[in-house]
Amino acid sequence: MGAGMIVALASALFVLIWSTGFIVARALVPHAAPELILAIRLTLTTLLLFGAAVYARQALPRGRRLGLHLAAGAMLHGFYLTLSWWAVNNGMPAGIMALLGALQPLMVAVASVAFLDDRLPGRAWGGLAIAIIGVGCVLFPAIERSGIGSITIWPALAGIAAVLGMAAGTLIQRGAIAGDGIAISGAVQNAGGALVALTATLIVGDYRWDGNPVLWIGLGWAVLGLSVAGLSLLVWLVRHQGPTRMSMLLLLVPPLAATEAWLLFGERLGPVQLVGFALALGGVMLGRSTRPSPHQEIAEPA
Repeated sequence: MGAGMIVALASALFVLIWSTGFIVARALVPHAAPELILAIRLTLTTLLLFGAAVYARQALPRGRRLGLHLAAGAMLHGFYLTLSWWAVNNGMPAGIMALLGALQPLMVAVASVAFLDDRLPGRAWGGLAIAIIGVGCVLFPAIERSGIGSITIWPALAGIAAVLGMAAGTLIQRGAIAGDGIAISGAVQNAGGALVALTATLIVGDYRWDGNPVLWIGLGWAVLGLSVAGLSLLVWLVRHQGPTRMSMLLLLVPPLAATEAWLLFGERLGPVQLVGFALALGGVMLGRSTRPSPHQEIAEPA
């Protein structure tokens, strides 16, 4: 099998795995509190990655670097997943939440202009404007209508805040900690996320867990499929294809997630929403087609 075929198969497998991120959330939240699921998931992932780091003899970051890793994980895994899973638990369709997650690179680009003195070409600003219009076309019809497929304003705001949190975590990760080992970085950052999810569990006070087989299967998939296999494939593909081509590949995730949500849960998008979906992805593609910063990182946990 040639190298090109291996990359193609790895790419297809990654997109399939990554698209299930919010499908898992949609399937599990009827059976347990989302914050509790995430606290358990992130803790188990921390232990697995820490074991891998010990095996690979990767040293634990100390001092300020350790704090930065924890902060990045708190934003990337903690606030992003906790807020987005809460949104899904309160009516946000899985496909729309996946679409919001696809906006993260553009949010990072804008934040880099504001806080890191980066320069953003006009094409990226145009892409951002188109993407925002597209997201509006997707969200507003769902907010305005009632019944099946409707969402309230709070899940919509939580979803947007989740993406902003992920963008903040990505900016932290672009700094001095970018060169640390993958396994130990993942372990510490998942620990930071677990602390946020555990705190959210204690604040919400919802410890619902019905023990349904779907719950155990979904939790196993979230840890081994998404957090271990999915992230390993992401890193491998970034190293073999580069961040630009990998970021384009991630654009396949939202439409696939929307299709899976339609098949599994009957989630549907109206005509205006479908147009908005296409506009949002087109805007992200336009914005991502610019030359990336040499320190650009892809960080889109699911």
